[in-house]
Amino acid sequence: MKPFFKKFNDPLLLLTFFVFLPSLIIAQKKNDKIEYRIHRATSPIKVDGLPDERAWADAQLATDFYQVLPMDTSKAFVRTEVKMTYDNKNLYVLFINYEKVPGPYMVESLKRDFTFGKNDNDLLFIDTFDDQTNGFTFGANAHGAQWDGLLYNGSAANLSWDNKWMSEVTYDDDKWVWEAAIPFKTLRYKKGITRWGVNFSRLDLKTTEKSAWAPVPRQFATASLAYAASLVWDEPPPQVGSNISVIPYALGGVSANQEAKSPTKFRGDFGFDAKVGLTSSLNLDLTVNPDFSQVDVDQQQTNLDRFELFFPERRQFFLENGDLFSNFGYQTIRPFFSRRIGLNAPIRFGARLSGKLNKDWRIGFMDMQTGSSYVGVPGTSSGLFDLLGINKKKDGEEAAGIPPQNFGVIALQRRVFARSNIAVMFVNKETLNYNGVADVNAISRFNRNLGIEYNLASKNNIWSGKFLYLASFVPNGKSNDAVFAGNILYTARKWIYGLQVEQVGGNYSAEVGYVPRINYGKLNPQAAYLFFPKSKKILSHGPTAMLTHYFDKNFSYQTENEIQLGYKINFRKTNTLFMWAGHNFVQLLRPFDPTNYVGVYLPEGSQHKWNSLGFDYTSKPQALFTYLVSTSYGGYYANGSRLKINASVGYRFQPYVAITMNANYNRLAFEQDPLLPKELINKQYNLWLLGPKIDVTFTNKLFLTNFVQFNNQNNNFNINSRLQWRYSPASDLFLVYTDNYFSDTFRVRNRALVVKFTYWWNV
Repeated sequence: MKPFFKKFNDPLLLLTFFVFLPSLIIAQKKNDKIEYRIHRATSPIKVDGLPDERAWADAQLATDFYQVLPMDTSKAFVRTEVKMTYDNKNLYVLFINYEKVPGPYMVESLKRDFTFGKNDNDLLFIDTFDDQTNGFTFGANAHGAQWDGLLYNGSAANLSWDNKWMSEVTYDDDKWVWEAAIPFKTLRYKKGITRWGVNFSRLDLKTTEKSAWAPVPRQFATASLAYAASLVWDEPPPQVGSNISVIPYALGGVSANQEAKSPTKFRGDFGFDAKVGLTSSLNLDLTVNPDFSQVDVDQQQTNLDRFELFFPERRQFFLENGDLFSNFGYQTIRPFFSRRIGLNAPIRFGARLSGKLNKDWRIGFMDMQTGSSYVGVPGTSSGLFDLLGINKKKDGEEAAGIPPQNFGVIALQRRVFARSNIAVMFVNKETLNYNGVADVNAISRFNRNLGIEYNLASKNNIWSGKFLYLASFVPNGKSNDAVFAGNILYTARKWIYGLQVEQVGGNYSAEVGYVPRINYGKLNPQAAYLFFPKSKKILSHGPTAMLTHYFDKNFSYQTENEIQLGYKINFRKTNTLFMWAGHNFVQLLRPFDPTNYVGVYLPEGSQHKWNSLGFDYTSKPQALFTYLVSTSYGGYYANGSRLKINASVGYRFQPYVAITMNANYNRLAFEQDPLLPKELINKQYNLWLLGPKIDVTFTNKLFLTNFVQFNNQNNNFNINSRLQWRYSPASDLFLVYTDNYFSDTFRVRNRALVVKFTYWWNV
């Protein structure tokens, strides 16, 4: 077996395979001949959800949608009509959604960027460069909650993107209407281009039908730009003038840390972001003294893993056009992970340049500067006041060991063949004033990563894959510091199969990335098949198989494997059931605490095997009462046992209140075993993570979120409440309250209250 895997050490072999495969499938876009011809508006348009203007009567009608789900073999059951037009400032879109089944419209809430599968909704997808890879999405649910995001990787949507546009929804017994105006300043497109990609999507939960104007195979999202139709302009889209926006903020707050027995601190701060449209397709973003106190709190996780858990980035500045940076590599091999920036020291300022140079080239550049972290004067701020020199470090003050640091990232992407691309990334973390660092073993002078990847995407989206090479550079660097990885995935109507191979060196280092595991080789084949029976209740069903094998870096001996065989049933009401059985083998490469909180460890080199089984069930999303259950039972380390139950129960008083209760329970039981430390013998541990959440949407501009999390593994009980008033497009007033207690005694640990004001000002 070893000689076979050695072939993967040669990146040219995999690169040749990945490069020449798509050369066989270059072709015209699938739905290129389906055209919507957009003309300049023949009258002014008022966005009120009432399409009574002459401009709408004169616009081309798009109707006769195709069904995508439950089956993609017929025209849509429900009728949808769409029209588009434009003037010098805005792109206008109109959806008219006719009803077939009586009853109330299904909506989760009035909150922006709603959950797609839980709302009757309309979505617009536009590919402004017609490159079938990147674009924009706008939409609304049946009660007017807005949806907007950036499209990347051909169909994925980043809904954290937030910009200024207007829409209104009206409805009656037999239809609902969505009308929107999207400023050209909000979009990015190349001057003079007269052909974009476009598709229109509708989800009607009462009939459980998802449909699209240009047909999309059922295994793909309707956002798939490979299946977009053509938006043909009667003249080049208008070129906007000055496109500069400044978003200042001001905040005040108070915090108390009873656990550290520190005095109450009062906080005042201000800063700003700026957006500068250098061209209609290239944007410069600036930030000075950013604040992220209004960001949604992380959803906690029970940690029974041997490696670092992943928590997604939620800060707005890092998310816009973030796919250029954050999607380089694989989920567990990321050379750049923006949450590393500002983790232990405040961000002072930063800049990001991102966008398209032309149809084939994308560029991204980011530079962030953090300040020093030191034991400041009680009650002072570490924000813009420090930056301006108001709160300078006093003589004799102890440094906390983190001097100022600079983080730089450069990403360049070139489209090749039909929809594939080659990307290059360079990441640099530099410690400033390094000669003054007290502990040079804890902080490196620099850490750098250089990588290249080829992303395969066939013109019909059936074949996808990636080939990746990374190298790290550190002071006094050693060999064995590279990453080779590749995967290929085939996704058809009935078959899904793929293979992924990874090899990570023992000295590879990505201090600004997320690479929880090093010094290994990995082989991960998978396969699945679907049957489509003639049944009134079951839409499809079929088996799945996944094997995950870990080896030493040279693939000479196995250190871990997981084999999972399953069977999935998809019901016509869109509820799903997945049943599985698995086998695990683990050889510990370092001591490990199987409870991750008792503090006693199984020895390095010890081997562990167990079997387990479980099921996952998700209820139909169109019901007011929804639930999800995921459970497993089987063995565990040192011949122990583990029972795991995940459950989520939700009820909505639509469209104003959505209540969700999340629960995670793990029971770990240990008996007699030679590998067990005496502290674990004949012991049982019950780990609870409870998280009730209440979302109240008074209107589509006023939101209240209450999130409570009880976690006895880390002895914490958290309450987070956030009130948001969107008093003007993209401008908000936030009131955020956070409270933390010890979960065993409910004694207060710390609490904070922040009031924050932001305003979007177009210069």
